[in-house]
Amino acid sequence: MAPTTASPQGREAAPDPREALRGVGLRVTAPRLAVLNWLADHPHSTTEQVATAVRRQLGVVSTQAVYDVLRACTDHGLLRRIEPAGHPARFETRTGDNHHHLVCRQCGRTVDVDCVHGAAPCLEPSDVAGFTVDEAEVVFWGLCAPCSAS
Repeated sequence: MAPTTASPQGREAAPDPREALRGVGLRVTAPRLAVLNWLADHPHSTTEQVATAVRRQLGVVSTQAVYDVLRACTDHGLLRRIEPAGHPARFETRTGDNHHHLVCRQCGRTVDVDCVHGAAPCLEPSDVAGFTVDEAEVVFWGLCAPCSAS
């Protein structure tokens, strides 16, 4: 098992990025490490925000390379992609639990909200229409404190 550390909220943090990449069979590369490290400290970042941060750290890195890293890490379960309606996709390293999000309608600020109902899917549709439901994605919308004040 990859080494982990406790997060400030008391939840188990993501494993060491090098070990996490190796654990899912991905090569350890500077762009992958830069993306995972940035997102560990800046959850809910957009591709543009990630690309800007990676370029500051590594120099020249194409936007396509960042998209490729985000896709590979999402496909292998190292990242979660969320897509709030009307906002760009955002990425986070918090993947191993059932949590939801609060999104500000005005500025797009996104924060995690722990699920109060437990394991996924925490909600059940009135009719499953033959589907096997394994997840419910809940997004709460409103205004964050700074946007409410302005």
